[in-house]
Amino acid sequence: MPEQPPYLRVADLLRQRIASQEWKPGDRLPSRTQLARESGGVGENVIRRAQELLISQGILEGRAGSGTYVAEPRERLRVVRSQAREDQGEPPFRADMSALGKRGTWESSTEAKVPAPGPIAARLGISEGDLCVRTAYEFLADGKPVQISTSWEPYALTSGTLVVLPEGGPHAGKGVVGRMAEIGITVTHAVEQPEPGHANAEEANLLGVQRGALVTRIERTYYSDDGRPVETADIVVSAARCAIVYEVPVSS
Repeated sequence: MPEQPPYLRVADLLRQRIASQEWKPGDRLPSRTQLARESGGVGENVIRRAQELLISQGILEGRAGSGTYVAEPRERLRVVRSQAREDQGEPPFRADMSALGKRGTWESSTEAKVPAPGPIAARLGISEGDLCVRTAYEFLADGKPVQISTSWEPYALTSGTLVVLPEGGPHAGKGVVGRMAEIGITVTHAVEQPEPGHANAEEANLLGVQRGALVTRIERTYYSDDGRPVETADIVVSAARCAIVYEVPVSS
């Protein structure tokens, strides 16, 4: 069996010291020099990598110019992905947050007539370079960021209608299901593919987490009753702040 890398061994030691309450939430850790001595004389780079790992897991937090601290426990939201809530006509995120007793809001920025990159075109069943409406979202729970996403809709599908802009016009904010219904398109289901990952610099900034922090990435595509993709999105959720739970209907 390969030997465990030194930084993983040190990370385990630091985790154990925190679990034993040698250091409590809010406590500042000793310097890397001191921790290196206490961890068997490893190099400070090993300590840095161990701390970065624990920061990405939400166990530690770094404060610029101050040091590394044991992270305060954070409430982890239980976000239920449920088609039933969308069938009620309420935007999914607002419904999720309402079920948790929180106020769900979002900020968005839309660009029309954006050429579809190859992977997006494949998901939407259109040709690469075909025009799309692209919308970037930042979702907030009681004003705190918990989720970001970028959605793509074929421009040819909504061009010339009142729903061409997801967050503009009389049907703004109704969600994909509600907006498509306004132009006679019945959305029957969505396919979601979740994958674990680490936040890049832009994602970390928008979510208010450390770069490299654990996230859940969800690739989601909505389909109409004739099997046509009408919207696809890349969703990124902070793993430290949200637990993704799927509600699956079972017919009798």
